[in-house]
Amino acid sequence: MTGPDGVLPGHLRSIQPTSQFADDDGSADAELAALLAGHAEGTVPLRDVVARLAVARVLVPVLAELEVGAAVAHPDRPGQDLHVEKEASSGVVALEAPDGRRALPVFTCVDSMRAWRASARPVPVEAARAALSAVGEDWALLVVDPAGPVPVTVPRPAVWALAQGTTWRPALVTTADGLAVDDEVRAAVRLAAEPVQHVVRVDAEPGRSAEVAVVLGIDAGLDRAGLDVVLRQVNARLGASDVVAERVDSLELRVGAVR
Repeated sequence: MTGPDGVLPGHLRSIQPTSQFADDDGSADAELAALLAGHAEGTVPLRDVVARLAVARVLVPVLAELEVGAAVAHPDRPGQDLHVEKEASSGVVALEAPDGRRALPVFTCVDSMRAWRASARPVPVEAARAALSAVGEDWALLVVDPAGPVPVTVPRPAVWALAQGTTWRPALVTTADGLAVDDEVRAAVRLAAEPVQHVVRVDAEPGRSAEVAVVLGIDAGLDRAGLDVVLRQVNARLGASDVVAERVDSLELRVGAVR
């Protein structure tokens, strides 16, 4: 909820609308809408959607009242919901993803916002400023049009890139054989994990429950306590990698014995 002068609270001032939106009619950016439609059909990569978001206007919802705990469908994981929370001092909404991370919902147009919550008041801002606000609140994700027509989750590295005004480079790239981990990310994973004692092989591939899977070959004779030590060390080194932090949204570890 804004103050009496129409200004958002200080901690969310980065999404305060500017005079450039004085004549905004609430319609969607035509190019962004086309890219989202193509993404839904599988013909447009998320990278192109994010690139357009970098120069597009979105609408941030502000709600005077909200039933905390309401849920909306997760755009990328059927059967899993995003749970709604509210920033009490401002009415700005956060969605909680199944993994516990918070997301800022943004909308391409007034109609898509009304389909989500008819009572929401749209605040027009550049998507980059919305991303900056999310980062400032320690919210990891953006969700574009969570009630459709094309709901899309913008992953944490892409949110950071939008906030910083840089180009997002996804950790996964499309090859002739399907998705693969980008060479720079794979090299960073190996650089982090290979020096750990008892790790004899390292690779990275698209994950099952996370974006990237780190596949470790471990000495066959290692007991459970020793394996736990190795995994803690690998996790710590991966967490300290700038490339992994900047480019990978989420990681999972897979372990196999080497004989």
